[in-house]
Amino acid sequence: MTRPSLSLLSLTAALLLSASQAWSHGDVVPQSVDTSSLPQLGAKWLDANPYSTGPAHKEALRIGSSAYNQNCARCHGLEAISGGISPDLRKFDDDCKGLADAAKKQACFKEMDEYFVATTRRGRTRDGRVYMPPFEGILTQEAIWAIRTYIETRREPLYRRL
Repeated sequence: MTRPSLSLLSLTAALLLSASQAWSHGDVVPQSVDTSSLPQLGAKWLDANPYSTGPAHKEALRIGSSAYNQNCARCHGLEAISGGISPDLRKFDDDCKGLADAAKKQACFKEMDEYFVATTRRGRTRDGRVYMPPFEGILTQEAIWAIRTYIETRREPLYRRL
């Protein structure tokens, strides 16, 4: 009887390890978020984050941090630092940060807000594969904007990557 090569054993071990890590999450169920302490936004979806500034910012940040950890961190990483499988949300709106013109910069951030809400609500599917599940019906508008508020605080400064 021949012995398996070391590279075959290493490959088998790596596959088993990665499979066990994927299974360790178990059935992941999105968690609803209590946003009763935030100003309620109504049924019409806003196109910009109402909690980025103002009196509700601190509470939105508290709720968004918890909601992110419950619903987003398993794929996008703790503190929005991706391990490489899903997009690193600290860099989500990097293209906007470098714009010198204030009006263009503001328009860019607004566009990214719209993209964030659309992606979170409807998810992302490519070639029949779900890359991000839809959260509409699970997360309210207030919860999604609170998560966006948290992600805004996690932006990576441009100078770190130069």
